[in-house]
Formats: sequence, structure tokens, C-alpha cells
Amino acid sequence: MKLQEQLTNDLKAAMKAGEAVKVGVLRMLGAALKNKSIENKSQGKPEELADEDILGVIGKEAKKRKEAVEAFEKGGRPEMAENEKKELAVLDTYLPKQMSREEVAAAVEKVLVGLDDKSNQGLVMKAVMSELKGKADGKMISEVVRGKLG
Repeated sequence: MKLQEQLTNDLKAAMKAGEAVKVGVLRMLGAALKNKSIENKSQGKPEELADEDILGVIGKEAKKRKEAVEAFEKGGRPEMAENEKKELAVLDTYLPKQMSREEVAAAVEKVLVGLDDKSNQGLVMKAVMSELKGKADGKMISEVVRGKLG
């Protein structure tokens, strides 16, 4: 089953079950996917989104929620942070399992062969990000790369 179909089916099921948070998140996600589709059409790309594109949109929305949780916690708004955590939990069910720091470090080591000079950080990041896209947080990857190039 394609991811788009799964999202639609999950939205219908959540509406029937009365899960307000999940319905809200899936509707928001539907709007974000529609925007991405329109963006693709304007750039001459196929209008129908591939699963990889959908995962990219879900990842961006999850990142927004993580940042909002941090901001609300810093601002002393725990109830708002809790709402964002609930939305993040729904989004996380559609994302692939995130890699641990050790797994990211191993992937970085593979790429670093011959590129262990600090001036090559951009090349290393580009190679690692293309390999680990969606599987690990970009911030953590950057930290690991900087640590290895030290």
C-alpha cells in the first residue's frame, strides 16, 4: 500500500474513532502534501508525490513539532508543549526508525576514508546526508561529522 493511501485510510479510521489529535495532524499533513504537489507541478515535476517525497514532508512537519516543543518548554508553556508532543507522536508513526548516534558514526566513518581534513566537511556532509536521508536527524549527523573531523 502506498503511503498516501495509508494516510487517507488512517484519517478515515481516526475520524470514525473520534481521535481528534490524529485527525488534526493528518488533515494538516494532507494540506502540506497538497502544497508540495502544487510546488512540484509549478517546477515541472510530476504532480503525484512518491513515498520519498511524502516522507520528506512528514520529516519537515516532525522537525517543526520538535522545535515547537523546545520553544514552549523554554517559554514555560508545558500544556502547549504536551500538545506538540502528541502531534509529534502521530507523525513519528509514519517515519522510518531513526538511527542511533553509533550507527550514524559508523556511516560517517565509511564516507571519511580519504576525506579526514576539516576543509572537506561540506563534501562529507553531502555524502552522508544523501545516504542517511530521513533515517537520522541532520543536526546529529552534523555534530558527528564535526567531531570526527575535529
